[in-house]
Amino acid sequence: MTVTPAFGELGHLDDVEVFRRLQAAKHAAARDLLRDPATLARGLDAGYRMRPHLKVISDALVGLERGEYDRLMVITPAQVGKSTTVAEWFPFWWLCLHGEDRVAVTSYSDDLALRRGKAIRQYIGEYGGEYGLSLLPGSEAAQDYDTNQGGGVRSVSLGAGLTGFSVNLLVVDDPHKDRAEAESRKMREKVHDWWSSAALKRLQPDRNAVVAIQTRWHPDDFAGRRLEEDGRLEDGGRWKVVHLPAIANPSKFGPDPLGRADGDPLPHPKIPTRNRRRLLAWWDDVKRTSTVRDWHALSQGDPQPSEGALVSRDLLRTIRDGVTVVEPQRIAVSIDPSGGGRDTAGIIGGFLGADNRVWITHDRTKAMSSAEWSRTACLLAYETNAGVIYVEWNYGRDMCTLAIGTAWQALQDEGRIPKDKLMPGIDAVSAKQGKLLRAEPIAQQMVEDRVRLRGAFVDLENEWATWQPTDADSPGRIDASCVLVYGLIPEVNKGAIVHAPLPTAPQPGQFGRGGPASGAAAPYGRRIGK
Repeated sequence: MTVTPAFGELGHLDDVEVFRRLQAAKHAAARDLLRDPATLARGLDAGYRMRPHLKVISDALVGLERGEYDRLMVITPAQVGKSTTVAEWFPFWWLCLHGEDRVAVTSYSDDLALRRGKAIRQYIGEYGGEYGLSLLPGSEAAQDYDTNQGGGVRSVSLGAGLTGFSVNLLVVDDPHKDRAEAESRKMREKVHDWWSSAALKRLQPDRNAVVAIQTRWHPDDFAGRRLEEDGRLEDGGRWKVVHLPAIANPSKFGPDPLGRADGDPLPHPKIPTRNRRRLLAWWDDVKRTSTVRDWHALSQGDPQPSEGALVSRDLLRTIRDGVTVVEPQRIAVSIDPSGGGRDTAGIIGGFLGADNRVWITHDRTKAMSSAEWSRTACLLAYETNAGVIYVEWNYGRDMCTLAIGTAWQALQDEGRIPKDKLMPGIDAVSAKQGKLLRAEPIAQQMVEDRVRLRGAFVDLENEWATWQPTDADSPGRIDASCVLVYGLIPEVNKGAIVHAPLPTAPQPGQFGRGGPASGAAAPYGRRIGK
């Protein structure tokens, strides 16, 4: 790192030499800032807040400039600093290194693209002099301007404005305006056609690079189609992908770019990185105030099909019930252990009510080792006063029994469960083989209104609504909830099930929607919440 000479060290020099050395130190410091775009932004803008995820993005941009790859995709939740870094500071940084290049910044609207173009122009005017970069006199338009080194910037909406403009660096910033446009096949095809017929045709052979930044909306949005057609770099494809979900999930998405473990939050420019509690609270609030689809698409970068093969979202919303008075007859916890290549253990709590329905009350599913999921299941059983813990007969019955017994004893030794509290019975449920055969009867019970949710369960509902029989594996929440229903209503596992695909509401039948059985006591749920 360059250090400016101390005043005492310059005392014996004449004024010209002092000025020369100070200028040299200033220029050297300015060059030091060009290590990467985030360093440049932090050095020039006191309001720019460096965060670990922005450094990861910045390093990936350096790889793009060095030619390690020519396509970069950055997928993050909204409002975490990606657009400022990628669509404003990065083009300025690029022009400081390659003043002769032509840069295009595109977005779903002219207004948004224009805002990016104005920011880049401002940086050139304020800071470009240190790098020999300035606006060409008479070329100060916000949307289209040239530099003194032969380069220039054009900022326009997708589908317009690139004709006659050669491109060395293309920045695609939020190609879709909102869900409505992303859900429209016509609008998606318009974006895809622009990419093929306009954007790619403007890239130059001497140097061409593309960086796309977006939140995800749809499996076939800009990012989805590009990855489908061109593939990921690590799979022999073309796109380097930096995927930073709000809550890390390496077991699903692969190694996290930040090295986060399952459940770790994404940093935020306005929250100190070390304040994990505030970060988790922030993302938890985002999750609570988002629909299931929006959370997984926009915050996790994992857009799901609008409907799965078994149940609809409308049905799942309909069977939410946090108010009906019902007396528990048998309280249980069910476990789908982690293993078989999956780190997530499904743990679901619920009860069979006096109304002959299964009520799902708890979801403690997460990535856990056997020592962790057995303790979590025991604590949930104690919290809910469960009389039985269901495990699946087909997979790991003996291992589950041993793990649960060991965990219960350890928790009693630690004082977390009273010594005189008897451990619930462990009952092995023999479910049908095959994921579809196992899940389909439970979906039918939802249709017949024999299963209700004690409130909204975002992740559980999303897995039920989006899981396809063609998927290689079924999620732990689905499997654990199936085990719960099979345990509490054994007859579900017998005989043929006639399935009506994608029902939108429970169907009236033997059990109806008549609320609690006569003589029901106080509402269940005062002591046991989600």
